[in-house]
Amino acid sequence: MNVLLLIAVLLLGLVMIPFGMPGTWIIAGAALGYSILVPGSIGTFTIIMVAILAVIGEVIEFTLTAKYTKKYGGSRRASWGAIIGGMVGAFMGVPVPIIGSVIGAFIGAFVGAFVAEISRGTGGSGATRVATGALIGRALASAVKVGIGVAMSAWIVFSAIV
Repeated sequence: MNVLLLIAVLLLGLVMIPFGMPGTWIIAGAALGYSILVPGSIGTFTIIMVAILAVIGEVIEFTLTAKYTKKYGGSRRASWGAIIGGMVGAFMGVPVPIIGSVIGAFIGAFVGAFVAEISRGTGGSGATRVATGALIGRALASAVKVGIGVAMSAWIVFSAIV
């Protein structure tokens, strides 16, 4: 029964990731909580490694968005605009049920990069190109972070069962 509850929390964490919420941290917290509530189940090494994977997921999320913004010709300002816009968009999309945060994060990254490039003096077509790169980076970052979350969850479940 305990393992089923753990799996349910891990699945919730995985679902949260594309919505721009801290799903990897929920997964790491579930591992820590389970190890405390069920002594001898999940080892300290696993908890530390899962926390490190959560940090890596966050770093990848920010760097991929910035990297793709720059790859499409964006400035450093546009990279920061995409990152900040993605966070703001995710929070603003929360009231819309189910997919609001995901759409908000993607639109926010696009708008943030676009506004930053326009304010820099880039023309509309150039700013749109940069914003498209930010959108692609955000989508790719979400996919990679979900993959990391799946790896974390599998490791935790394996540790809890064995």
